[in-house]
Amino acid sequence: MKTKAIIADLSQQLEIPNFKPTRAAGLARLAQFAERTGDLYDRCRNYDLGPEHRANVSALSPWIRHRLITETEVLTATLDAHSFNASERFVHEVFWRTYFKGWLEHHPTVWSAYQAGLLRQLKSAGKDRRLAANYAAAMAGETGIDGFDDWTKELLTTGYLHNHARMWFASIWIFTLGLPWELGADFFLRHLMDGDPASNTLAWRWVAGIQTKGRPYVARVSNISKFTDQRFSPLHQLNTKVEPLSEEADHQRHPLPNAATSAEITGDYLLLVTEDDMQVEETLPHPHAAKIGALATTGRSLLPIGSIAQAFARDATRDACTGAQIIENEIWAADIIAACQTHNLKTVVTGYAPVGPVATKLVAMEPALQAEGIKLFQVRRAFDTVAWPHATKGFFAMKKGIPRVLEKLGLSYVQKRSR
Repeated sequence: MKTKAIIADLSQQLEIPNFKPTRAAGLARLAQFAERTGDLYDRCRNYDLGPEHRANVSALSPWIRHRLITETEVLTATLDAHSFNASERFVHEVFWRTYFKGWLEHHPTVWSAYQAGLLRQLKSAGKDRRLAANYAAAMAGETGIDGFDDWTKELLTTGYLHNHARMWFASIWIFTLGLPWELGADFFLRHLMDGDPASNTLAWRWVAGIQTKGRPYVARVSNISKFTDQRFSPLHQLNTKVEPLSEEADHQRHPLPNAATSAEITGDYLLLVTEDDMQVEETLPHPHAAKIGALATTGRSLLPIGSIAQAFARDATRDACTGAQIIENEIWAADIIAACQTHNLKTVVTGYAPVGPVATKLVAMEPALQAEGIKLFQVRRAFDTVAWPHATKGFFAMKKGIPRVLEKLGLSYVQKRSR
């Protein structure tokens, strides 16, 4: 069947993802979509057919971002359904998130520079009436630009956007509306259920022409019209004669930070579950003596976090920590120390936190734990340890290394299968 016919068929199918913040819901969506990760995904993934028609994309990102389900589980299900060659496009998409995380680990000053830039732009919006008005109109979906306003409202009401729509949105925000990219990245990070410091920041930098220097992404009417199946066509509304943004900072590459291995975990410990890895327990050599959860969602921004994004992170943590205490305070140390004292423990184990709010919280609390004689172990998954070293340059280098990563993870056998 030709792509146009497939799209016509998909546009008639009503499929709204059930974004329930539980592991069971994530596994159910994965099982539903695994068979579609081959030719259907390859040909149709770029089409944004609307929030009620998501049969052509996985919509797994909210669960993967919090590791309610893991990349390894997604790859295993995919490669069990198709050969590597048949599902290569979807496998690459899984690794894009991995690439962004690994790249930011190698270049952590990008995150701090973004945060500093965001603070400057927020201050500017507080002083410049025109900027403030345009910024407010964009966030309210009141620009009059066909498609853009619809994506704004979709984001605010669902906490999700198709990846192609995110690219169009960011390009229009930066080059047509002339708004600072940091404000747009912040808007996404506050409202997306899958809001991730690495993926979000680097994707906005890429659209702006900063990440891949001098090569911005330009939203064009023809592209939007085609890949929304003519739902939107912002004729004469878009600026396509753009100049890429630039930055003065030179972000040097750093070695990957050290992390604990599961072999180092001996004796009883308090398991700390964060929104960066809610299934870390599966990687540990023996069960915990006690468990506690902690939220860092408010650390995504200086502004209030959207209710949908906040609820997803909170309820996902509750799902991963059934019956356990959940820390929602800004400062974690006191509650974690109290939990250790209650259970007579001197070791806290958590999943390795990549650059972002969770990592910031862990760094802030460690001196207080050390003062009480409590050791903190951040355990990094084998998946990240194997994949992140490939994320030092562009994605092409990562793509070339994917077969070797799969082989090291014990997934290479599936490349011999075919459907």
